[in-house]
This record gives sequence, C-alpha cells and structure tokens, in this order.
Amino acid sequence: MRPKAYARAAVLTLTVLLGAACTGPPDGPVESVSGRNQTSTPLRRAALEAGDVPGYEISGDRSPDATRGAPSADRAACAPLAEVMGEAPDDRARATVSRGLGSRRTPGLAVSASLSAYSAPDAKHLITELRAALARCGGEFTTVLDGRRAAYRDVRAVPYAVKGDESVGWTASALAAQGAPAPVHIVVVRQGATIVRFMAINLSGRAPATVTVPHEVADRQLDKLARTVKG
Repeated sequence: MRPKAYARAAVLTLTVLLGAACTGPPDGPVESVSGRNQTSTPLRRAALEAGDVPGYEISGDRSPDATRGAPSADRAACAPLAEVMGEAPDDRARATVSRGLGSRRTPGLAVSASLSAYSAPDAKHLITELRAALARCGGEFTTVLDGRRAAYRDVRAVPYAVKGDESVGWTASALAAQGAPAPVHIVVVRQGATIVRFMAINLSGRAPATVTVPHEVADRQLDKLARTVKG
C-alpha cells in the first residue's frame, strides 16, 4: 500500500483495519467526522491537515461506513479498551474528528489521530476507566465488530511522554482471523475536556516486534489542539 492508502486505513477501527490489511483500502478524502456539526467545528479546526506533519500523508473518509462503530469485548472488564478502538472513544463523546496518517519513511506504518469532545467529568472518567481496564486485561482480550474478530495479546501499559493534562498508553500484539500478528500502540490523552487518541499499527506484513506512536505526530496534534480549543 502507498502512504495515502495506509493513511486511509488508519481512520478505520483497528478491528476493521486488521481485516483490510491484506487487500488495502482505497484512497479517500481528508477527514472522518461524527457528531453534531456545531460541536465538531472546533475539533475540525484543531485536527491535523495536509502539511502539518512532514513525512506523512494525511487522509480520511467522509462517507458513512457501515463497518464502523464500537467493538465489543469478550469480557466486561475489557470493554473500555475495546470501545476506545472504535469510531469514538465511547458513547459519551459528543463529536469526534479523525485523521489517518501514512508514513512516507516507514512502509506499513499507519497512524490515526482523533479528537473527541466530552464534558469535563466524562473525559476524566474515561481515563480512569482505561487505567482500570489495563490492570484487569493485561493478558489477552478479544473484540468483535460487524462479525470481524481481533485478538489482542500481551497487552501492557507503557509510559509515553506526551503533553496534555493526563494520559494512558499501552501496547499489544493484534491478530485478526487471518494474517500474522501486528504490533499496536495506543495512547489516549486528556487535554481539558477533549480526548485525543493516537493509534499506531504496522500493516506491512513484515511487522517488527514493536511499534510506537511517532512523537512528531502526537506533539504536533496536541500543540495544534492547545492553540485552537480552550478548556
């Protein structure tokens, strides 16, 4: 896949993204937006655009996608980890704007950066729930979305130096029904009442043992958010 195709893939949920890894999704336009237009307007202004991160193609998908939504987990304790990999971090999100980034330098690296508007208490509660879920689901859990299954093994909380009020991050080895395991890294940041999600996965088919959300992506997105959205 070309960088733009990886960027297009990155705005999909990880469950669907893994299913698409072998065939490669088509290129698409430049954003994925859910939620009320008025609520999402500040997020649109804060989201990454072409040229914001040198070395990356930025893409997305405007049209509704029937395969999107919230993945369900095989155990209730792991539900927050599954849901955060869906179209929105969870059903308390008032609006979400997503971007996909494909690396020109690292073949197969797909990164997503999404911004979600919350109430302040709900944003704080989400981070608390994710930390609790990581403590309970450190071994393995499975997600299902529209009949597609993905298993996440070796789930581990990992430190990740990032701006924002608070954050939580973890790595895992993702395995779809077919194909080789792919390393995944997810970082969720709260900045005021905005939740920012970063997901990185290697779809090359020759994936290394680990993958990391590129700091140039995370730093530029959080800097742009701080300049654009207050509170």
